[in-house]
Amino acid sequence: MTAGVAALWSHRNSLRILVKRDLAVKYQQSVLGYFWSLIEPLGMGAIYFFVFGVLYSGDTERHLGQAAESYPLFLITGIFAWMWTSSALSEATNALTGQSRLITTMNVPRQVFPIGRVTGRFAEYAAGLPILFAVAAVYAAHGKIHPGWSLLALPLAVLVQATLLVGLSLLLSAVNVLMRDVERFMRLIIRVLFYATPIIYPLSLVRESGMPGWVKVVYELNPLVGIFQLQHAIWYPDEFPDARLLATTVAGSLLLLVAGWWAFRRLEPAVLKEL
Repeated sequence: MTAGVAALWSHRNSLRILVKRDLAVKYQQSVLGYFWSLIEPLGMGAIYFFVFGVLYSGDTERHLGQAAESYPLFLITGIFAWMWTSSALSEATNALTGQSRLITTMNVPRQVFPIGRVTGRFAEYAAGLPILFAVAAVYAAHGKIHPGWSLLALPLAVLVQATLLVGLSLLLSAVNVLMRDVERFMRLIIRVLFYATPIIYPLSLVRESGMPGWVKVVYELNPLVGIFQLQHAIWYPDEFPDARLLATTVAGSLLLLVAGWWAFRRLEPAVLKEL
């Protein structure tokens, strides 16, 4: 794995070129271009705010704690991070099958292709951060949030999330070449993960629910739970994951990174033969 990381670093310019190409192709015939990476999450945030912040505002505010007076910020913080996750997993799954000609002709580590999809979607996530900070500044000016040391949760959240996504992208991209059902299966999994992760609702709602204890334990084994707690903790320190959840999240993300890298290397000969 160390040698693979070194090889990937030596071909970082190839990775940069692939990311720029993917972004250019994605938006080349779009009038609004990169603004779509902002419009979609903001539109989703508006819909969920109408449902949970207007229609069910009473029930929602009881569980939000610090975020009760700034629910739109809570929503778009989670949705911006979720768009990075869902887009990266969706596009990384077919990163090899959709670029077979490049893979068989370019002399670069094959990990570049799925990792490039994760990096490209991170660029879109980063483009939305100024919007996020602008909304947060408005709420801070009105005294509804009090960001401080909790802003340090942002780089930690990004680092852990990137670790998880790279591992999953390597695993899914390789397996999908051999079993094309993976791509279709992931569409369902991504929908399930959205509601099985505290993105539009706080984790306390799950912990205080009447679900069996073992269900709650299984729920928190999902590394995305701790990642989105870190994302929300940027503005709401009370959302910062406890030591057990943080350790589970970091360990799970690292484990998936190692497993994804190992599986990719083991399957690479079969993948190249299939392509």
